Amino acid sequence: MKDGDDSVLPGARVTARGALGNQVGRFEGYQREAFDDGWPGESEPRLLRTEVRLERPRSAITYNRSPDLPFDRSINPYRGCEHGCIYCFARPTHAYLNLSPGLDFEARLIARPGLGAVLDRELRAKSYRPAAIAIGTNTDPYQPCEVQYGVMREVLQVLAAFRHPVAITTKGALILRDLDILAPLAAQGLVRVGISLTTLDAGLARRLEPRTMAPAKRLEVIRRLTEAGIPTRAMIAPVIPGLTDAELEPILKAVAAAGACAASYIPLRLPLEVSPLFQAWLARHEPGRAAKVMGRVRDLHGGRDYEPEWGRRMRGQGPWADLLARRFGVATRRLGLTAQLPPLRTDLFATPFSGGAQLSLF
Repeated sequence: MKDGDDSVLPGARVTARGALGNQVGRFEGYQREAFDDGWPGESEPRLLRTEVRLERPRSAITYNRSPDLPFDRSINPYRGCEHGCIYCFARPTHAYLNLSPGLDFEARLIARPGLGAVLDRELRAKSYRPAAIAIGTNTDPYQPCEVQYGVMREVLQVLAAFRHPVAITTKGALILRDLDILAPLAAQGLVRVGISLTTLDAGLARRLEPRTMAPAKRLEVIRRLTEAGIPTRAMIAPVIPGLTDAELEPILKAVAAAGACAASYIPLRLPLEVSPLFQAWLARHEPGRAAKVMGRVRDLHGGRDYEPEWGRRMRGQGPWADLLARRFGVATRRLGLTAQLPPLRTDLFATPFSGGAQLSLF
């Protein structure tokens, strides 16, 4: 079977996936192509199912020095993401595992059980200095496999024990499971949440992000988090020029009505393998708009599919980027949505007593 610009296993039945094929990663020394060799196939095609492998984590916190990111450390409970968002900028990270940024990224996942214990050890280091930890910036911590493995919950339990600040980004309704941890953290000024929303069109969302919760459900999650006292930002990301950009103001109006206290946006980013994957998706699902979308993407990024320069990659450049920024500013001011949330507290950080450790006399 060959689909899109690359191949999947012969006889595989692909449903509810974002990528159309399994393009090999940039570090591979060979290409794969499935073809019909003439042998009779199975009577029923095999469903491409999600496979989760386990990793024994050696470290929990990842540090970065990117000047255009509002955090310098993050945690990834999983590698790969079953949500299958075709535009996901994290897809190229699967190439480091000798897996495809295509279907492998959303169907061959890696869970990291035991991450909480590793995090506990790192936070106890005498050299550690607290600052907000971001979770969900690479792959979603509340993707479906979290129901079985619970890695995100064990991480949250450790952060709560240390009274450590955390910023969470997700499209997953499973975050509501952890209100018992998140609400007390919020009361101490130790947590904020970002809910990502791309479109209000349920049909388009199902094609773009096939295994995420529907837009209406995301609005409900914003409402529930807000009612629990958790500062919640709506993240309009990505804004896809020529496809979803006309929805910017309606989305902002909807999230303000749901109770979001802040909003942000990021235009579409297509680094490395993401560009051919997204263009194959356009050719299949939006052929009439494909040329317009990619033309505007290139206008946004200086004539290229992607501009990796710090300071530009998150906003783009040129007239279209300026117009989007002005529209966002006007709408958020009118709706009372702030661009910045108060900083999370770090002064409450404390190392909890560990069994076997000697208590201080003072």
